[in-house]
Amino acid sequence: MRGYFGIGVEGVSKPMNVGALLRTAQAFGASFVFTIAPATEEVQFGSADTSAAARTMPLYRFDTVDTLVLPEDCSLVGVELLEDAIELPSFRHPRRCAYVLGPERSSLSPALVDRCDYVVKIPTRFAINLSVAGALVMYDRLLSLGRFAERPVATGGPTEALKPHVHGKPFVLRER
Repeated sequence: MRGYFGIGVEGVSKPMNVGALLRTAQAFGASFVFTIAPATEEVQFGSADTSAAARTMPLYRFDTVDTLVLPEDCSLVGVELLEDAIELPSFRHPRRCAYVLGPERSSLSPALVDRCDYVVKIPTRFAINLSVAGALVMYDRLLSLGRFAERPVATGGPTEALKPHVHGKPFVLRER
């Protein structure tokens, strides 16, 4: 899969949620993770981060939304239950992006929502656990950008193997 992604949280207060999110991010191939103004100490995340993701991939800490720095050409995608947010199943994930989730029992700050290039929502009847929401977003990214065999029309798994990738002819974007 081309591109990269990172995932982070703003104002989180439950270290177990962040630990579970870090472990899941590592499993899904995140390039980095980050926190913005956490209400808890990151050192406590280890109790749920059983894969030690915080020690094996970059963990960035930002004191405020204003200090958040992302790589060049990296889209910021907020995950929040806002009325005008894009429903996750209809969202085309950017190749280079960072997802950010809000704190438990609250929402992304207005300042962070303003910084987001996109805001998506998981179409549920009510808010779900932060780490579960992050896992769903990363899984949806994998499904939509990964290369998998087509789903069959009937119930069950694919009946045909995934066709091998075919490289096209090289092309020049512009002459020098």
